[in-house]
Amino acid sequence: MAGKRRFGRVRELSSGRWQARYKGPDGIDRPAPQRFDSKTSAERWLTVIEAEVIQGDWINPDAGRVLFGKYARDWIEERPDLRPKTVQLYSYLLRSHIDPAFGARSLVDIKEPHVRRWRKNLLDADVSAVTVAKAYRLLKAVFNTAVDDGLIRRNPCRIKGAGQEKSPERPVLTVPEVYVLADAVDCRYRALVLLGVFSSLRWGELAALRRSDIDMQARSVRVTRQLSERRGGGFAFGPPKSDAGQRTVAIPEVITSDLASHIVTYAAPGDDGLVFTSPQGAPLRLSNFCRRVWRPALRAAGLPMIHFHDLRHTGNQLAADAGANLRELMDRMGHSTTRAAMAYLHGSDKRQQAIADELSRQAAAALGRPKTGRSGTQRARRRGRAS
Repeated sequence: MAGKRRFGRVRELSSGRWQARYKGPDGIDRPAPQRFDSKTSAERWLTVIEAEVIQGDWINPDAGRVLFGKYARDWIEERPDLRPKTVQLYSYLLRSHIDPAFGARSLVDIKEPHVRRWRKNLLDADVSAVTVAKAYRLLKAVFNTAVDDGLIRRNPCRIKGAGQEKSPERPVLTVPEVYVLADAVDCRYRALVLLGVFSSLRWGELAALRRSDIDMQARSVRVTRQLSERRGGGFAFGPPKSDAGQRTVAIPEVITSDLASHIVTYAAPGDDGLVFTSPQGAPLRLSNFCRRVWRPALRAAGLPMIHFHDLRHTGNQLAADAGANLRELMDRMGHSTTRAAMAYLHGSDKRQQAIADELSRQAAAALGRPKTGRSGTQRARRRGRAS
């Protein structure tokens, strides 16, 4: 029999279970998505739905029926401020790691257990932990927007720490190794290697430099843009990764002669001419550079197959060893957060010993004592033996 209520109605089914129905704000009569064991349970569910309607929190259960794959692709396209490299990354993650599991499912049908199982399957398939973290962050961001759009009530990405990357510490070169590599690389790119190390610029920032960005008298390089490669071909010049990326970096005198010689010999003409180009005068493409120049030079120099980006790590280590503090490192590298800058800090025994020696010198000076090299315990033992 049917129960009469102010909002919705319930009825007992032939199975002995109970069904609840209600008319939504859109005028459509809808059943509850589940059956209830008792009339009380069905009425309690209707009470919750009525409160959501009154408070404006009601979500159309049909709205979340859009397929995740289409919604995610639209999500990417509707963000015009994304950098070309970011669009490429998101498209790759969606195509290779997210769509196979969720692309054909409705937003509303994807729940927490599905996300946990998807993540575990990726890790079990030996997808790198860094890639899995990136894919999880993208998935979570798309669902956050779906919640904001009123398509779903709750984001199913609720795995604590799943979006955090724990990349292994990148290798750094010694100064002699840097110059061995600079000697091994094609002379057209010698200054590129040296400037990459001693200015700590990113690849895209180096590739976008113009003659007018380098002031040889002031020994500085001005970073105002970066070069991005478009998928399918072509290039795009745009601003650095963040506002902090627009900066002026001092150049060590040790590389000024190499840089000046390069500009005279290889840079494109005019103030807006690119400092670093291919032999044909075109902007540099990282994939071509690594295949034709970088890897052969590493082999010739007898060095491990490091990434070009590791020159940036090397430069940061050298700056830290030279005494740069965290704020100075952030300014030099164009980082807006200490977390990002800390990823490039590498401790060294040599630096730790230098710090300890300086602490010892300051303490001895404050106490008005010469540095003896003996600890207080050693001096006490010596006095004990003498008595």
